[in-house]
Amino acid sequence: MPVDDEVPLFRAPMRSRDDSVPEGAGVERGLQKALCGIGGRLPRVPSSPDEAVGLLADEYDERMARRLERFASVPDGAYVWTRDVDGAYWLGRVDGAWRYDASEDAWAADLVHVRPCRWREEPVAEARVPAAVRATFARGGRNWQRIRSTQAFAATKGLWSSED
Repeated sequence: MPVDDEVPLFRAPMRSRDDSVPEGAGVERGLQKALCGIGGRLPRVPSSPDEAVGLLADEYDERMARRLERFASVPDGAYVWTRDVDGAYWLGRVDGAWRYDASEDAWAADLVHVRPCRWREEPVAEARVPAAVRATFARGGRNWQRIRSTQAFAATKGLWSSED
């Protein structure tokens, strides 16, 4: 695992682009199954991230394919923030390689491109969530997004360390 000062920080809304998927389904699944991920259901199970990228480009578009490339290449140990349907903030760390989850539950939540993620056992009180993290969620959106704030990184690292 990389040294903490070398790992990036991300926002992971885990919200499908398919509006028929209930809001919060991806986050709920991710927290329950110790995963973080993005959507993009495919007609067949890809055997590698590269194959999945190609299938996404064919089924959706190049932008979606590039999102998966970025997600799959994040180093283990990267910090991840998500927010559940009740508005609670959760802090985790990526802890393994990409895989395509073809299970019925993953399909229903459209959380099919996943990576193992160690989540804190409890949500973080909003007052303790770094301002830059809150701002990325306030802007809305469904994209996996890097948070490039040194203050947010330092605060996130401190929150994670306080969990140990």
